Amino acid sequence: MRHYNTVKVLELAKALAGSGEGYTLDEMAEMLRANRRTAERMRDALRVIFPQMEEITSGRQKRFRISGGLDSFMQSPTAEELAELDAAAAALEASGGEARASLLRSVAGKIKSAQRPAVRRRVEPDLEALTSTQVMATQAGPRPLTNSDTLYTLRKAVLSGCQATFFYSGPAGAPALRTVEPYGFLYGKAYYLVGPEAGREDPVLWRLDRISEADLGAPCNGPPEDFDLISYAARSFGAFQEEPRAIRVRFDAEVAPSVERFLFHPSQEVERLPSGEIEVRFTAGGLLEIARHLMTWGGAVMVLEPPELKKILLAEVEAIRCRYRRSGPNC
Repeated sequence: MRHYNTVKVLELAKALAGSGEGYTLDEMAEMLRANRRTAERMRDALRVIFPQMEEITSGRQKRFRISGGLDSFMQSPTAEELAELDAAAAALEASGGEARASLLRSVAGKIKSAQRPAVRRRVEPDLEALTSTQVMATQAGPRPLTNSDTLYTLRKAVLSGCQATFFYSGPAGAPALRTVEPYGFLYGKAYYLVGPEAGREDPVLWRLDRISEADLGAPCNGPPEDFDLISYAARSFGAFQEEPRAIRVRFDAEVAPSVERFLFHPSQEVERLPSGEIEVRFTAGGLLEIARHLMTWGGAVMVLEPPELKKILLAEVEAIRCRYRRSGPNC
């Protein structure tokens, strides 16, 4: 029966899209060989799927048609889709990614301006209701604070196959002029340009908030054929690039439900032990960043491998203890 109803709805959609003058509810019911109430339900279902459906008053009757054919459905976003675009832009703005958020806002504006006035008027109330009920929670952490002109120039370098020249400020010292072959970008708590410095082979990370006076340089060959940005990013925990290590940690049973819902790394394997504890295994570099994340789990986590990670974690804990007690043999 459900399959039968789906076929009927699609047939009705084709008829409404292929009609210039539209159909009345009685004509829909006759075509569907159903009663008027069934025709109303199918029309309402199509109105949700095809927001560009038009209602035309003809004397005392109302006729319905899907203007622009079915192809326009693929190009006419729903209120839910536009609301998600707005939410994505809001999330970027909340995390300091105003440069990227402005591009999403620009896309949203172009989509809305391309909509037919009748469709836009129909979608706007639902869109306003959805966006007013979606607010991004404030999250602590560093903000990218990337200059939009810098991001634009670096993207242009990637697309045009040119080197990028810029002044780069390290953790200490005056900015130095750099020439980099850009491979792409990593977006996270900070934004990074990925690519080797001219004359070198191995790509490194360049924080965008430390880049100034970016410009296009000479043409370059771009990344080698065997370079994959996704694989490169998956080597690390966060953004720290180190030789990947086999990580194995165990969580107490009390936090097992939270651990099972948590993504530590794309390569992770999660195993619930007979004791109720959870063992998580993955391969990644960036031991310091891993240790600092594990500290957010308090005493509910135990590092099993590698021993270097355990040493780093203990050193971080000791540094905190010394900070507050300001005493002890290692303080």
